Amino acid sequence: MATKKKKFVSLVTKNGANGDYAGVHGGIVTLLEEARRAAARSVNALMTASYWEIGRRIVEYEQGGKERAEYGSALIKRLSADLTARFGRGFGLFNLQQMRSFYLAWPSDKIYWTLSNKSSSYLILQTKPPELPAEESLPTPSGELPPERILQTLSAKSSEPQVFDLAELSKAFPLPWSAYVRLLSVRSEHARAFYETEALRCGWTVRQLARQIDSQFYKRIALSRNKIAMLEKGGIAEPGDAITPEEAIKDPFVLEFLNLKDEYSESELEGALIQHLADFLLELGDDFAFVGRQRRLRLDDTWFRVDLLFFHRRLKCLLIIDLKVGNFSYADAGQMHMYCNYAREHWTKPDENPPVGLILCAGKGSNEARYALEGLPNKVLAAEYLTALPSENLLAAELEKTRHILEVQRIGRGAQNGEGKA
Repeated sequence: MATKKKKFVSLVTKNGANGDYAGVHGGIVTLLEEARRAAARSVNALMTASYWEIGRRIVEYEQGGKERAEYGSALIKRLSADLTARFGRGFGLFNLQQMRSFYLAWPSDKIYWTLSNKSSSYLILQTKPPELPAEESLPTPSGELPPERILQTLSAKSSEPQVFDLAELSKAFPLPWSAYVRLLSVRSEHARAFYETEALRCGWTVRQLARQIDSQFYKRIALSRNKIAMLEKGGIAEPGDAITPEEAIKDPFVLEFLNLKDEYSESELEGALIQHLADFLLELGDDFAFVGRQRRLRLDDTWFRVDLLFFHRRLKCLLIIDLKVGNFSYADAGQMHMYCNYAREHWTKPDENPPVGLILCAGKGSNEARYALEGLPNKVLAAEYLTALPSENLLAAELEKTRHILEVQRIGRGAQNGEGKA
């Protein structure tokens, strides 16, 4: 039996050398990547359709189709609390307001019905073209009414709420939800329609769409003398625009929608440093309570992650720790200030003190630790924080020691691997 197994392994190795295995392996890799992309597209389409439908119900049903700001605000606040309790993340006030804005930006007059060839009662939802010729509002040669008139007739005959089939509704939204979120940041309706059209025509990824919006591609096209050449150039992706199937599946919006745990893949050095620092703070005493690692937060249309989040029991405040593998910059301080403002608004309890930030920089030449205390209301509280928290010098020394140990371990593993190969 052992001989047969050894013979089989040798055969596989031999075939691999001849390229047969490489072909099978490459084909399976391609198959799985395409399957993951298809799965991500399917989930995204259903998610986008669901969010559009939620926005429609908020606007048309509970608000009677009218923009009553005061009532709408109370409604969204209550929905946010109830939906979050039932389904978890993804239904905060900002998210529900965004779903409402999504429906208002892509309202029902941009959507029309067509009858299925298989059944007169089966309706398929499709995106309405940007502009319809006048002839579209007239009866067809066969005497049948066009889709828009069918929808108007159905609405006039029935006062009951329309029920959308999500599978069919999803066909109206070919872009991922994150792309529509980015499009919502474009105030001009014409510019938004342009970016949506180009994203579909050129197959832009979300990163490519964001880059074109940030560079004001629409305005540059309008001012350009050779618009065709500029459009062709704009359709070319840059190296950083690509999104892998793994990234598409782990899109924070998708993870929120499916209520899945958000896992973030760190570099070996970064992960080891973060884990050691977490252990170090817990060993300092019982003042530190671990809250979370890689805690995700969203600011406008951008996602960020906080490396470590602790609660200091004596100070009654959150400690936000951000590790930078590199030298300190003022941009790091600005980002930490942004984190603290977010934490104060969304994570801090009513009886807690304002959060404090700690920036740890593991640079090649030096290691630094800096507290961010600018957001505190007075100098007295800042002095109290500094007295209770570990000193910046102590943390920098621990960072230096840990990095040195990890570097020695890495060199040792490299030497062992070299001996094994020899």
